[in-house]
Amino acid sequence: MESILQHFRKDEQPFIETVVGWTREVEDTYSPKLTGFLDPRQIFILSSIVGGSGLQFAVNGAFLEPERQRALIYPDYYEPEDEDFQVIVFSVRYPAKFMSVEHRDILGSLMALGIDRSKFGDIRLKEGVAQFTAAEEMKDYLIANLTSIGKSKVRVEEVTSADDLIVMAESWKEELHTISSLRLDSIVASLVNYPRQKAVALVQNDKVKVNHVIRNQQAFEVNESDILSIRGFGRFKIMSIEGRTRKDKIRLLIGKLE
Repeated sequence: MESILQHFRKDEQPFIETVVGWTREVEDTYSPKLTGFLDPRQIFILSSIVGGSGLQFAVNGAFLEPERQRALIYPDYYEPEDEDFQVIVFSVRYPAKFMSVEHRDILGSLMALGIDRSKFGDIRLKEGVAQFTAAEEMKDYLIANLTSIGKSKVRVEEVTSADDLIVMAESWKEELHTISSLRLDSIVASLVNYPRQKAVALVQNDKVKVNHVIRNQQAFEVNESDILSIRGFGRFKIMSIEGRTRKDKIRLLIGKLE
């Protein structure tokens, strides 16, 4: 366990221990284990641990190129099917002529119902249509209880055809950055072309999220597969760490969402 933990952040330790527990369960029972919805960083951690265990894993988030996905950890004899992931897609019907719905509105309504974040995945909006993925076991509860967003009445129903899913044409422009360290303030300064002190101010004023969580400590260390949201500047993804220069600087391949 110690050899695994040293490669990750201290605050990721509980999730790492959970993943190790999942792998042991699969090894002991010799049957698949389905997880909740995981973010890209969690999937990266899971792949690092499962990859060295002799087991296999696959992910599924229903949408094309999803961000949050459920993972299935399984023995080598097993061949997973889409149904094994138990992911369903809901459409939110609302009076689009009289109201607008944003990502945060749906997220807030789901959280207000007391639903754990691991029980639902991506939320997508396009031209008056809203969809989100959820764990299959939440179907009846969501249909019965997600009846309003803000002050407006809504209705949710399952999307049964893949042809009806919202397709987001996301495009990441890749850039190579050379930085002195993986500290959050150093990376933010490079991404937005700011002096270090102005980057520190962005971080300390809660303007930066890493994997959807506000991080206001400038010494927080960013790692591979992290997604950064910088208010006013957009979203970025740490695609890979490309090594070091002769002067011991770190090369990062970073994607910027266009």
